[in-house]
Amino acid sequence: MHSNKKRKQRCIVLAIASGSLLAIGILMPKLFSGPDSAAVAQDNAKPTSYSPTVLKEPFEKVMARMKAAKPAINKKHQQLLERRYDLSDRPAKGVTSSRGKPIQEGVRVKLPRGVASWEALASMSPAEIKAKGLYPEGFLPLPHPNHPEGGMLFPQHQIDEVKKQEGRDLSRFDLDFDLPEHFLPEFPPAIFLTTRSDLGDVSQGKVVTLDNYFNLFNGILNPKQLEGLRLLVTPFPQQQFNATADRRSVRPSQGVTCFDCHVNGNANGTTHLVGDIRPQEFRNRLDTPPLRGLNIQRLFGSQRALKTVEDFVEFEQRAAYFDGDPAIATKKGVNVLERGSQVHFMSEFISILDFPPAPKLDVFGKLIPEKATEQELRGEQAFLNKGKCADCHPAPYYTDNTMHNLMTERFIADPKEMFNGRISTGDGKIKTFPLRGIKESSPYWHDGRLLTLEDTVEFHNLLLGTKLTEQEKADIVAFLRCL
Repeated sequence: MHSNKKRKQRCIVLAIASGSLLAIGILMPKLFSGPDSAAVAQDNAKPTSYSPTVLKEPFEKVMARMKAAKPAINKKHQQLLERRYDLSDRPAKGVTSSRGKPIQEGVRVKLPRGVASWEALASMSPAEIKAKGLYPEGFLPLPHPNHPEGGMLFPQHQIDEVKKQEGRDLSRFDLDFDLPEHFLPEFPPAIFLTTRSDLGDVSQGKVVTLDNYFNLFNGILNPKQLEGLRLLVTPFPQQQFNATADRRSVRPSQGVTCFDCHVNGNANGTTHLVGDIRPQEFRNRLDTPPLRGLNIQRLFGSQRALKTVEDFVEFEQRAAYFDGDPAIATKKGVNVLERGSQVHFMSEFISILDFPPAPKLDVFGKLIPEKATEQELRGEQAFLNKGKCADCHPAPYYTDNTMHNLMTERFIADPKEMFNGRISTGDGKIKTFPLRGIKESSPYWHDGRLLTLEDTVEFHNLLLGTKLTEQEKADIVAFLRCL
């Protein structure tokens, strides 16, 4: 009896176990095969914050496809530029950068059809401009030449010079740079140092690279600064220029340098997309700002979350080079700088890059009456008073080191309208950049949408409702050229 009872119990246990195994066998594919194809397709259709880390297409096929698409993409973007701007070469008489390049003049943003003049537009309220769809297209966010793709894109003269000196190729097989050279900063730019103002321009008319930095600066910089400069001209992997198959250069690349964009510590028009906004159609095109006078600034990075030059240097290498995506950074070869020495050395050199000399300004950053023209003096008064420019750009460096929201969305008729992959949203809070040396760092605003100082004055006159006269606007431009 006892043994029969035990046998029955064993049979029950075996039956239960067999049923469990059968159930597991039935469920096994569900548990371990992953989501079904419909769920995957649905998930892939949603916006994602991440770039793909595993490529599904061979590099040669990607390159062939993008090369074939390039002419149409370039043409479409050029049509947008010509619709928005007067791109002709019209230099201002007698106005040049430090080394002699002429400065472009005139309002280049085109008025909306049916509007007779900028004065007529400025007489309307924001609500009226919005209701009638009369906000100038050139005042809307400027898309990247291929906004859905994005990435670092260099002007041809920078590509040619780096290739000549170092043999590195900064050209992309999928895109060409978009803005005409006459709107870009002087190339190569002058270099002025806060530590050796007696030397004036120390660039010797050369683009500083790994090929010549030591000969140019040995004996002028201290050893830390010299090492910092070496790192600033050393190429490191970047999103589009790296050694992996996930790149946009024909050949594998050592990468880019800080001074490929901030050439000689100024700027060269190189564009990109900010790394800290998603999805792609909301990301801002980036106009590379000059590093001149960085020592007096207090906010850095595209969202101004960085508070020191050191933070800025470290962030650029770790995140901005890779669209703010740490997984992609690891894949392509992120350069992690050592904070106590490398970051410090780079920051120490950046912090001695000075603004160009401004011989008409006194120690308080104001015009010296004996040196200024009547128009420049009138422009200073309009800048300080009616134009409200000094509310955000006070002397001596013409920045308040904070951020302001000009609420451009007040004027935009359709905030969902897409222009070549960029949604025409408002701009939110924008950093107040210093205006010292402003004539040498066109184009203007955070995405380069304003090609001249005249465009910039017209833009702010409309947004601030200051109703400046034609004479007052011309006077302010004359004053800005003195800074």
